[in-house]
Amino acid sequence: MRLLCGVVLALLLPAAANAAPERASTRVCFLSRNWQGWSAPRDADVLYLRVQGNNVFRVDLSPGSHVHRYGGDYLVNQVRGSSWICSALDLDLALTNYGGFPRPLVATNLRRLTPTEVAAIPREDRPY
Repeated sequence: MRLLCGVVLALLLPAAANAAPERASTRVCFLSRNWQGWSAPRDADVLYLRVQGNNVFRVDLSPGSHVHRYGGDYLVNQVRGSSWICSALDLDLALTNYGGFPRPLVATNLRRLTPTEVAAIPREDRPY
């Protein structure tokens, strides 16, 4: 029985070791203090965050959010625990205005866009 367990472990460990770096390399995190600007295309369930210069992250929102940025709107993220943002679960977003009535937003996905994807965003929808 011990020999069988040893053989199974010997076969599984290399596969697990190869899979772990692949998963880790696709995960991109940023500190919440490095978030510098945001935008929201009209009638879309998407936000774009500008992070530390030219990095742009896409935040998919729950269906029906239909967020658009207007002059007096502020996007607020409540940091709970670590200030690292690595996934949609790390975002506790609300849209508020001068009146101070927050509108909660539920993030469903977060990913960093490639330079080609950023260039494809219409100029008026790019985060500033």
